[in-house]
Amino acid sequence: MNLAVNSPWVLSGLLLALLPLFNNGMRPSPAPWLALIPDDALSVFIACGLRLCAMAVIAGLVLGMAGLHRTEQSRERIGHGAHIVLLLDRSSSMDNSFAGSAPNGADESKATAARRLLTDFVKQRQSDLIGVAEYSTAPLFVMPLTENKAAVQAAIAATATPALGFTHVGKGLGMALSLFEQPSVTGSRIVVLVSDGAAAIDHDSEQKLRLWFKQQQVRLYWIFLRTAGSPGIFDQPEDSRDDNAGAMPERYLHKFFLGLGSSYQAYEAESPDALKRAIADINQLENLPMHYVERIPKQDLSTLCYSVATLLLLILLGAKFCEIRR
Repeated sequence: MNLAVNSPWVLSGLLLALLPLFNNGMRPSPAPWLALIPDDALSVFIACGLRLCAMAVIAGLVLGMAGLHRTEQSRERIGHGAHIVLLLDRSSSMDNSFAGSAPNGADESKATAARRLLTDFVKQRQSDLIGVAEYSTAPLFVMPLTENKAAVQAAIAATATPALGFTHVGKGLGMALSLFEQPSVTGSRIVVLVSDGAAAIDHDSEQKLRLWFKQQQVRLYWIFLRTAGSPGIFDQPEDSRDDNAGAMPERYLHKFFLGLGSSYQAYEAESPDALKRAIADINQLENLPMHYVERIPKQDLSTLCYSVATLLLLILLGAKFCEIRR
């Protein structure tokens, strides 16, 4: 049961629970000699029951004051799913629509569409461990890997904050990979990168990311939210002079991901419907058997102790009121 108390010294009061063994709490009254009357089993049962109730009342009150609780526990569970980190781009361009303009009543922003569809995605992933991170000028830790889907949905909703102007995807990926530092590697590990742009990654960061992806055995999915009229990640430059990371950062980021040495798949979404299809495809692909440890938080039992003591005390009071007075 893993039971514990907050104030162990209060448990010395449990010695008081022995008092009902020496005093039944009833008023004595004179009676004739009863030796000739057969034993009354019902009376003996009721008397013993009242003594036990009195002992339980004292024990319940003492345990309640001592702060009885069940300590944090963990249990291994087996399901189908993955360890997933949702990495969200929070650059200012994400607050625009897919048409590249400020959203109006008819169109929603790319960030809003991503939050809405990722929330639905989380609802369908019952056995997954899911974490949330985001990045813009710097990476931002939002939620560690957890099986608590309500907390993950709240974390996704909390990303609706004012965005910043820069995109440091390398730092964001480093933050996402750091969430996989737990020793368990059962099931698949994936990062779902949702971004509408990219930026050049320096050579040192590229080397570190290649090493981390290999060590953590992480698969990468990139959902590129393409703005209308902007270059795509699969586009070839018309002018060879534009074939560089400065002119086409998305294309070169895609080429870097292809050379990670880890499983990688890219999606290009030009509308909320395309984004929905990409998320649905990931949902189907990542459904392997997995083992994970579910953490059960500390549970306070003092209220239960007081409730049981109160109920038994009412029974004793009822028996006291039924006592014959002469």
